[in-house]
Amino acid sequence: MECKSSGSPVTFVDNVVVPGDVVVDLSSMTNQTIKLGGGLRQDCDAISVMKAGKLRFSKPNKYWVETSQKRYVPCVEDSVLGIVVDSKSDNFLIDIKGPALAFLPVLAFEGGTRRNIPKFEAGTLLYVRVVKANPGMNPELSCTDASGKAAEFGALKDGYMFECSTGLSRMLLSSPTCPVLEALGKKLSFEIAVGLNGRVWVNSNSPSIVIIVANAIMNSESLSGVQQKIMAEKLLHKIQLIVLEGYILDCKWTIVEESVTFEIFAHLPSALKDAQDFELRIRIDPLQVLL
Repeated sequence: MECKSSGSPVTFVDNVVVPGDVVVDLSSMTNQTIKLGGGLRQDCDAISVMKAGKLRFSKPNKYWVETSQKRYVPCVEDSVLGIVVDSKSDNFLIDIKGPALAFLPVLAFEGGTRRNIPKFEAGTLLYVRVVKANPGMNPELSCTDASGKAAEFGALKDGYMFECSTGLSRMLLSSPTCPVLEALGKKLSFEIAVGLNGRVWVNSNSPSIVIIVANAIMNSESLSGVQQKIMAEKLLHKIQLIVLEGYILDCKWTIVEESVTFEIFAHLPSALKDAQDFELRIRIDPLQVLL
């Protein structure tokens, strides 16, 4: 099989590559250092592709192959959402959707010592960073950034976590801001943490906003940027305003017995016959698409 080759990876950036493609010839590069992400490997002086996808680049010097898949392959410096499975004397066992459980050392926290070891129950959701991902070994995680600070890493309380493809996760973390998140962020107040392992956590003071944001994100994967904005705007319009025979009604969402109740309150003008206050309740499933 004939392999494509190039002295510079710029030729392949944002283009589709397949296994066997040689995207970089290190022998032609001097005084340059590059970092390899998922989907690439070094074989002597050649950097070749291991899986089909698009070659991506992030400054200053990192390259990886972007694909959309359910299975996550751990890669150093990835920020992921992990679930505590068990705790040992020196490590926490964390599920990061990889081929094996990952280790989180009990001292891998800002200012971590034997006297202040954190306690996490099984099922606790953590936002962590991959620091080691060697083939044939369990990945190692940390709850600090490269400078040893906690930053945004640590336990995520409350909220709602759902799983998606790794491609959608990367889209949500892309720069500039993902269109669906940008549109929702202008009208709604919420927190979000995205793991490159295909897990997303959303939290807000209102459970209804959590459901709305989660549904919008899950339905945005196959849409273009313009389509994402249109979807978000339509969704927000339906939630905020309902027009009944020309009269605008106020509405709100509440959670009742694990289902969502959509309450509409209105007062018809006295000029209308039998004018009175009334209330309309509509029950829907928690994750029903609101489109």
